Amino acid sequence: MTDTCDILISGGGIAGLTAAAAFGTAGFKVICVDPTPPITDGAADGADLRSTAMLQPARELLERAGLWEALAPHAAPLQVMRIIDAGGAEATPRVTQEFDASEISEQPFGWNFPNWLLRREMLARLEQLDNIDFRAGVSTKQLFTREGSAKVTLSDGVRVQTKLVIAADGRGSPMRAASGIGVHTQRYGQKALVFAVTHPIPHENVSTEIHRTGGPFTLVPLPDRDGKPCSAVVWMDDGRLAQNRMDVDVAAFEEEASLRSCHHFGPLTLVSRRQVWPIITQHAERLNAERVALIAEAAHVMPPIGAQGLNMSLNDIATLLDQAEARPDGLGDALMLEAYHKARYGDITLRVRGIDLLNRASQASSTLARDARAAGLGALYSAAPVRKLLMQMGLGMR
Repeated sequence: MTDTCDILISGGGIAGLTAAAAFGTAGFKVICVDPTPPITDGAADGADLRSTAMLQPARELLERAGLWEALAPHAAPLQVMRIIDAGGAEATPRVTQEFDASEISEQPFGWNFPNWLLRREMLARLEQLDNIDFRAGVSTKQLFTREGSAKVTLSDGVRVQTKLVIAADGRGSPMRAASGIGVHTQRYGQKALVFAVTHPIPHENVSTEIHRTGGPFTLVPLPDRDGKPCSAVVWMDDGRLAQNRMDVDVAAFEEEASLRSCHHFGPLTLVSRRQVWPIITQHAERLNAERVALIAEAAHVMPPIGAQGLNMSLNDIATLLDQAEARPDGLGDALMLEAYHKARYGDITLRVRGIDLLNRASQASSTLARDARAAGLGALYSAAPVRKLLMQMGLGMR
């Protein structure tokens, strides 16, 4: 059996679902497959408890994909980015700086959403579009390309003939491997614990990143939970220490997490399960092959610092969509995919290197290195033009 479509998307994570909605809304016939059925209930086993900050430029793509209207009621605005250095002998702030979106824009830096909720609303959007076929529990297995089209064999034996394969199938991307594209990988010995907490002090839509040895402890605003202020937490640290914290009893874990947060929002109360994720930096040697485009973690993986990861993925999608709409007759051809690679590769490598340096600085354990990190934070904030430039770069405006 052979099915046909304009675009086959391998991977139904947040990036893959966004791509499906965007290209489907634009009128392309899309098949999207993913081996794991999405979990759309935050209380269900296996739910992705991480949150995602959609930065300001992402809104345009979400609107083009018909997603923003449904997501907006659930958005927690990110008006201020607060960075705290607490790298002294005690877990207390030494340097605190705030970057307010009002310095560069009338809108907040972005909006935060729980990942499970993003999946729920994205799947609802796909169901509204007759030209999108989402197949859960199905993966891509084999790839054969030629100049005019690609043929992909799925895990259920179905073959799909398509003009363009979008690989959104993660850091171990089967479609990237089948295309013969290599990757560069950097490991840090770190893992990230992700969970949600409530706290007595309101976050006031401030995303707070606290630096000590091992990696940042980041609290990102979420909507109130049971009448209490709520935040999503990403706690990066040495992999062994992070893994050990998965098994600590709740009371001891809350005490340790509150200490690590410098009690910035008061004592933290755990309101979700804990999950742990390995931290790496990885980027593909190219973003394209014959009839194949890499996006999201198939193309780039970074530590969760500065909300860059998924927002870079959305930039990948927007770039591909622009090119597809400008030359629909050339969908997936060599000219389009080479243009995509050139448009995105320089920005990706620049941001990958920048986040790599920031993460190494966040791991610093020596007194000299920690003092240098604190001094650097103070210097960046005190120079207004540099501060504004960094905020614009973080948003993707530069």
